Amino acid sequence: MAMVYNWQLGRAMTFPYDEKHPRRQFAFVFNTNRCIGCQTCTMACKSTWTFSKGQEYMWWNNVESKPYGGYPQHWDAKLLAMLEAANPGRQSWNAATADVGSKPYGAFEGKTIFEAGPTHVGPEGAQVALGYLPTDAEWRHPNIHEDTAAGGRWNEGQHGASAQLPEHRVWFFHLARICNHCTYPGCLASCPRQAIYKRPEDGIVLIDQERCRGYRKCVEGCPYKKSMYRGTTRTSEKCVGCYPRIEGKDELLGSDGAPCETRCMSACVGKIRLQGLVAIAEDGTWSHDPANPLYFLIRERRVALPLYPQFGTEPNGFYIPPRWVPRGYLTQMFGPGIDHALEQYSCPDRELLAVLQLFRTQRQILFRFAIERGPKVAEIPVILPSGRERVQEIYNDTVIGFNKFDKEVVRITIEEPTFERLKEHHLNSI
Repeated sequence: MAMVYNWQLGRAMTFPYDEKHPRRQFAFVFNTNRCIGCQTCTMACKSTWTFSKGQEYMWWNNVESKPYGGYPQHWDAKLLAMLEAANPGRQSWNAATADVGSKPYGAFEGKTIFEAGPTHVGPEGAQVALGYLPTDAEWRHPNIHEDTAAGGRWNEGQHGASAQLPEHRVWFFHLARICNHCTYPGCLASCPRQAIYKRPEDGIVLIDQERCRGYRKCVEGCPYKKSMYRGTTRTSEKCVGCYPRIEGKDELLGSDGAPCETRCMSACVGKIRLQGLVAIAEDGTWSHDPANPLYFLIRERRVALPLYPQFGTEPNGFYIPPRWVPRGYLTQMFGPGIDHALEQYSCPDRELLAVLQLFRTQRQILFRFAIERGPKVAEIPVILPSGRERVQEIYNDTVIGFNKFDKEVVRITIEEPTFERLKEHHLNSI
């Protein structure tokens, strides 16, 4: 086992292969506060990539209702229980050691799936990455318990209590998921055939169908269960990051070679998704680039957090957490950066509010943004999750997004303009 540095854990960890990083990394931010669970993204991916025989149960993109939903069912709860059994009472964070640059969430002092793997010995020996094979029954429901809320029984006089921030007594939220194209993928680590690899140009994780023999070790080792076995070909398949779009080779988009967002991203009705490519230094750290929308949200403002960073794969999918969910649940899912992220999102400052407008406003990937300052239009008192009160100043700024070739591809203001159609030309005008 080699030692690699995981910035999300704030420490070095063991991994089967030596540290090696792509020039740029495919990454994305999902805003769970906006997701309405319409499954448009799910069907966009299904109709593009997994519509063939043997792929019926494959949902490379899915949206599950938490806390009870999951695809496959209980994927996260089962692995968390396995990690706890491998390291009882010690799966914890030391947030006091947080450093914005090298370990923004502090240090994880428990065991990752790679460090706990050797403790799980089966008929074939110790696991490279702690994991399990889901049963057929667990794959049957893409969103079991859809819109099912958690909470106690209703008691007289408590109706108002369920709708009060910062935490609702009765709650659920939609968690959209695709492959995280991890920096240290559990699927790649577990494959005995070395059939899984990360592309050096964009960090997308792919499976070489010629080398794959269908051992399903990748399915077992992926903590997010986004590698799936296809019985008709006896090989595994997974999200390919719509790489023709990332390469700028999708002729239907007419993007002149500029990288475009994936199918699930561009189909999103709720405008919860922002996808990009972040520059990676030779040592694996993110190159300082605060003008990149993803870098700004993830590293600069830390408003978007990784999903289950304690697994140790350093996922490149990040989430703006839902404001109304109990903090203990969110901390388990997104790590100890929850309080900071929610404070930032609940009362965004001028720059953050502008960048949040860029979600799903274009098809091309944004490599840079700029803000043209406008007049102040409002002052709104806001009660933060901590209970403190702050006055949010809103300015009618204009945010501009630029593609790979530094060409402007989107321009949007904080206050979107209203257009009135002339009654002389339109029957349904006001």
